[in-house]
Amino acid sequence: MSDKYNSLVGLLDAWFGGAFTTLIGAFIGRIMWHAQEVKKARRKFLGRELIWELPIAVGMALIGEGLASWLQFGQPVSTGLVAALAYLGPRGAEVLFMKWFGAKVG
Repeated sequence: MSDKYNSLVGLLDAWFGGAFTTLIGAFIGRIMWHAQEVKKARRKFLGRELIWELPIAVGMALIGEGLASWLQFGQPVSTGLVAALAYLGPRGAEVLFMKWFGAKVG
């Protein structure tokens, strides 16, 4: 890495732009979740389920980027937030937000 890039996210941002970096964070979050499912023998490493992870990753990237913007987070915090939310997925994010806002979850 060059001296002007002090983080991996900064380097990716410079090379590919913010949107692509956000998507990389989301895909990494979903791959981490998928790897845990493979480890627990709930999924095959390379299976059809991976196709369904793509729209989830993109959706969680949009949600995470919107939340990061609302919270006024800069890089690399916003990419970290996107990766964390992508790892949680839609249901995990829902539970997190309900607890955050103090509502009971179903």
